[in-house]
Amino acid sequence: MDEIKKPLVTVVLTAFNQGQYIKETLGSIFAQTYPNLQIVIIDNGSSDGTVLLIENIVSDFPEFTLIKNAENLGLCRAFNQGLALAKGKYIIDLAADDIMLPGRISHQVEALESLGDDYGVVFSNAQYIDANGRILNFHYPVDTNLKVEKSIPSGDVYKSILEKYFICTPTMMMRTKMLIEMGGYDETLDFEDFDLWVRSAVRYKYFYQDEVLTRKRNVPGSLSTQIYKKGNSLLETCYIVCNKAYDLNRDQEEFDLLAARIRTFIRKCFYAQEFELALRFRTLLNYIENPGILTEMIVMLCRLHLPVNGLYRFYLNNLQKKAHRREDLAF
Repeated sequence: MDEIKKPLVTVVLTAFNQGQYIKETLGSIFAQTYPNLQIVIIDNGSSDGTVLLIENIVSDFPEFTLIKNAENLGLCRAFNQGLALAKGKYIIDLAADDIMLPGRISHQVEALESLGDDYGVVFSNAQYIDANGRILNFHYPVDTNLKVEKSIPSGDVYKSILEKYFICTPTMMMRTKMLIEMGGYDETLDFEDFDLWVRSAVRYKYFYQDEVLTRKRNVPGSLSTQIYKKGNSLLETCYIVCNKAYDLNRDQEEFDLLAARIRTFIRKCFYAQEFELALRFRTLLNYIENPGILTEMIVMLCRLHLPVNGLYRFYLNNLQKKAHRREDLAF
């Protein structure tokens, strides 16, 4: 790509008590082979010295913008602070414990520049690492050439998004224009990706780039470990997004896929002892189709308020250890 024609890319880095990893994450930005970057860093009320570490690292780089929130505003509000300052044609939402490989931005810009304006997102494969940086596995299983072993949805992925979780969020590069049209992330929600996928994929195409361009860190206390905790509000976010999808759906197949997804959320509500929320999911499901005997049995168990959460979490923490990776927020 001609140096003169390289569009500006905005990287919005959000941090909350990630001082242990921030140096490596910032280093992965410095190591990018792509030169035309705008970096916006939002410290979201850290109390572990993350801000001081950031200031020491970027003091010699005036092109960085640092926003210091006095308290944690939540991921969605924090990202929108960065979006409001974004000047780039494309934008990346990067967590302060994830790592971009050196050619990531260059490769993703090249892909988006070759696609039409109807493509709003490019995403790729990722390598999972633990808190100490040890390699775990890949988001999509790969062969010896690091190419995926199965077909990944690309193009109009709305139906695939309704069906299951399949995109590794930190691998995405997005058109800034798309996010601005959407009004950014929904600040009423606890997490952004499911809502982002639903609202954007109904209007824009996604392109899968078959490369490993990001390392995603799995750490204790991440959102993916909290979905089954009693009293968590993550399933409430899922309920809100399912209602949005209900309004956006375009054909019967999409309603069928949404119905199947709602059934999984009812089951998750049972495990998390979010019994009243399970009943609300059941009401939404009933607008689409008859819940059926198996779902009604789970709903009946929810009405009994059985204390199943502790037993199920014991299963996840012990009996499921042999699994390659824990079920994600897997919507």
